[in-house]
Amino acid sequence: MSGGMTIRKWIAVSIIVILAVVAISGCLGVKTPPVSRPATPAIFVDYHRTGGIAGVDDRLVIFDNGVAVISRKTASMEITLNQTDLDRITGIFNEAQFFQFAGNYTARHGSADYFRYIISYHSKTVNADESAVPPSLQPVIDEMNRILLLSGNGERVDRPFANLNY
Repeated sequence: MSGGMTIRKWIAVSIIVILAVVAISGCLGVKTPPVSRPATPAIFVDYHRTGGIAGVDDRLVIFDNGVAVISRKTASMEITLNQTDLDRITGIFNEAQFFQFAGNYTARHGSADYFRYIISYHSKTVNADESAVPPSLQPVIDEMNRILLLSGNGERVDRPFANLNY
């Protein structure tokens, strides 16, 4: 019987070894590569216009990937700007020497029904009341208002805005 016992031990050891190899091979499987997620877009321009007789409250947030979100009192929408549009905006900010502006330009005390603009570009923010806007900042405001105007009245727009003039 000692021969029978050896065969049983041999079978038991073989089964244990096979089970161990199967269990370990599951742990040593091929690693799946990490899923690459697109980078979160950064805010390129954040423009907020409030005030006026009608009590306007418009906000335009443009991301560095060209997606722009427009929020108004009654509606929000998304538009797409192409690289030409983004380059145009960059040029306008550079020409205005945006980084040279002070942080605040306030209207004289007692002013009424004026617009207030808050403009952020590459983490620099300028606050300006309509009657106190420096002349070199006006083209920046005009361009942001142009984009708001071209976006219409709250309908979704999926066309690029390059080369549109008004």
